Amino acid sequence: MNDERPRPRPVDAPRPERQIAFRTGISAESRAAALLIAKGFRILARRWRSPVGEIDIIARRRHLLLFVEVKARETLDDAAWSVTERQRFRIVAAAEAWLARNADDRIRDIRFDAILVAPGRIPRHIPAAFDASL
Repeated sequence: MNDERPRPRPVDAPRPERQIAFRTGISAESRAAALLIAKGFRILARRWRSPVGEIDIIARRRHLLLFVEVKARETLDDAAWSVTERQRFRIVAAAEAWLARNADDRIRDIRFDAILVAPGRIPRHIPAAFDASL
């Protein structure tokens, strides 16, 4: 007997391209974190989320605190152009939320950096990629 009743819709699984993008992002963030560690930074948080935005990496070296946006694209130039103004606003807002929850009088300097990642290339660290005075 052929049962033609509608079946419940399965839970939507992420699309394959979204799964690939997620894995690529995680890998890029790991490479970026390794680069920062090699430069003497301590990773305080990865993929830190707040209601106003997400910060890929928060790192510290002595009195310097970094909020880092990691971008992975096919080329480093494509990655450089992919940090939009809207993303910068959200990163700054998230950084303000992080600082409100994690006050530390030892911090003297705060910087917003970017690390660009492309296949087969060494990640490119761009110190002070943007500032909070957007």
